[in-house]
Amino acid sequence: MEEGRNEEERLGGEEDDESKLESTEQVFEKVEIPSWKNQLTLRALFTSLVLSAVFNFIVCKLNLTTGVIPSLNVAAGLLGFAVIKSWTAVLHKAGLLKQPFTRQENTVIQTCVVASSGIAFSSGTASYMLGMSPTIAAKAEEGNTPNNVKTLSIGWMLAFLYVVSFVGLFSIVPLRKMMILKYKLTYPSGTATAYLINSFHTPKGAKLAKKQVAALFKCFSFSFLFGGFQWFFAADDGCGFSSFPTFGLKAYAQRFYFDFSSTYVGVGMLCPIMVNVSLLIGAIISWGIMWPIIETKEGIWYPPNLSSSSLKGIQGYRVFLSIATMLGDGLFNFFYMILVTGLSFMKRRRSEKNDPASLLPVDDAINKDKGTQLQDLDDQRRTHHFMKDSIPNAVAVGGYIALAALAIIAVPFIFPPLKWYHILVAYAIAPVLAFCNAYGCGLTDWSLASNYGKIAILIFSSWVGQDNGGVLAGLAACGVMMSIVSTASDLMQDFKTGYMTLASPLAMFFSQVAGTFIGCTLSPLVFWIFYKAYPLGDTHSAYPAPYAALYRAISLLGVEGFGSLPTNCLSLAIGFFVGAVAIDVLKEVLKKYETKYRAYRFIPNPMCMAIPFYLGGYFAIDMCVGSLILFVWRWKNKQQAKDFGPAVASGLICGESLSGIPAAILALAGIKAPICMKFLSAAANAKLENS
Repeated sequence: MEEGRNEEERLGGEEDDESKLESTEQVFEKVEIPSWKNQLTLRALFTSLVLSAVFNFIVCKLNLTTGVIPSLNVAAGLLGFAVIKSWTAVLHKAGLLKQPFTRQENTVIQTCVVASSGIAFSSGTASYMLGMSPTIAAKAEEGNTPNNVKTLSIGWMLAFLYVVSFVGLFSIVPLRKMMILKYKLTYPSGTATAYLINSFHTPKGAKLAKKQVAALFKCFSFSFLFGGFQWFFAADDGCGFSSFPTFGLKAYAQRFYFDFSSTYVGVGMLCPIMVNVSLLIGAIISWGIMWPIIETKEGIWYPPNLSSSSLKGIQGYRVFLSIATMLGDGLFNFFYMILVTGLSFMKRRRSEKNDPASLLPVDDAINKDKGTQLQDLDDQRRTHHFMKDSIPNAVAVGGYIALAALAIIAVPFIFPPLKWYHILVAYAIAPVLAFCNAYGCGLTDWSLASNYGKIAILIFSSWVGQDNGGVLAGLAACGVMMSIVSTASDLMQDFKTGYMTLASPLAMFFSQVAGTFIGCTLSPLVFWIFYKAYPLGDTHSAYPAPYAALYRAISLLGVEGFGSLPTNCLSLAIGFFVGAVAIDVLKEVLKKYETKYRAYRFIPNPMCMAIPFYLGGYFAIDMCVGSLILFVWRWKNKQQAKDFGPAVASGLICGESLSGIPAAILALAGIKAPICMKFLSAAANAKLENS
């Protein structure tokens, strides 16, 4: 989940005693800063390509299972450091090292990899694109018409991503100086990543980084081998360790079990604890209470003997109550962020009128306060290098207009129901939404790109209408909007990281362009491997792809209205929508007025609670195990957990995710595992023996 990207605030914010004696830039004062061209080295780009392939598999697998995506900035920075540092160490011993490894080059790698993995999320291969496919469309009786369905193919997927994914890079570039220098937005993930990279390249930090790398690769090896070991026992659906009835067969039937997934355990270690607890609470409310009650109404509220995937039956309640909760949370945060942005602007304007010094050039404003000389030195050096390689505003505006014009022409050829004037309207309002998302992300570290995408689905699907292909148009419009809004906030996060590591904005921009190109290329190719190897979208398969059905259901809701819902589903949906808003309001009120106990920290997140409505609680249990491991680790040795927790989590995620590559290749070749380890009740076992 893109919204859960605030864990890194805790990873690099504290400074040790030595760092308090001198500023960060004093430590690096004698280190030569390479030109922007020398920051974009061939070894950096090659390393970025390799790591991007790894991270694309990770993000694609997570998208196809739970949709919960942790922040991968730390893993990207750490793995980039490990690869290049190992390479340069070998060259140094051989006397062949021509250019030392710098923190600027490390930042370029991290930017490129995160840009690529960001495309893997915003590309929608596992959400709105898969939602267009005949497989997902067949699950709903409505909207399954030729003009509302599109067969997936590598060709049009690549073409669509190339056309729409680069526009967002130009939408926010003219505002980078205002965001970073004038308003000094924090961008917590970008700031934490910068602290991490700076620490890697100090003598003390480099020693710790080597230990972190060793821990990462130990956990990677364990996770990879354990993932391969599990494959031997999973000959068919319902077989293997992933179907172990940990809490009994009745709990297993309601999807409550621990499925021995190293990936989810690692994700749980990276996500905030309340994210994982929220997932578990949502699973208990839905699969523990709501769905068993609604199932007793079969034949009363909905027809009996429907297929398990029909939206006219129990599946409809699962999907639409999940959508209602997500929309309630999303719309609240959307309008709340606009309110926060507006109030922040008004406050800054008043302060500028009352304090003329705030209108001085950045360098003069920084020099105003002589009482913070160490911070002044950091700010002066960072501002100088941030302004040094500027990107002309004319280039940014011209690039946006040119790429938008290309999309206006090309997208209707790929999606005929979406006309040129629909795209024009989307690109006319997109820069405003991109600014709101980037500004809000700078304040709170939350990107609401997926919420903007859902709103676009409802608007454009309703505008086009079902008979004219509104379902397909809404899903395609989601892709257009998400690609701009998501890329804008990601780029500004990376600009903040580059500002604090003295990486050239020009090098950062070109690194982002390279990462976007890599992501647009790899994301459909990686998805295609899973698409051909596994039955995607089946709720009982290893890759249920929950967001594909959810996004298509949102589009159906846009074209059909609420009359398509099962009996009492609308009333329940309204209740869950209002409940999500009420929870968000309560949390914000407690944040503002209750400071002694900080009770708002214990209020669950509605968006996270909604995810298990469709999937069940198995992955939430895995993630809570990850939180439990980290909690016990912090209790025993807080500093060690802080230093090595992200490395261990990254190793667990990378290892099992990559073990899926040989499994997918074997599946494509028609080779099944030799053993099916399955668990039966005593009665079923006796019946099997007597048969």
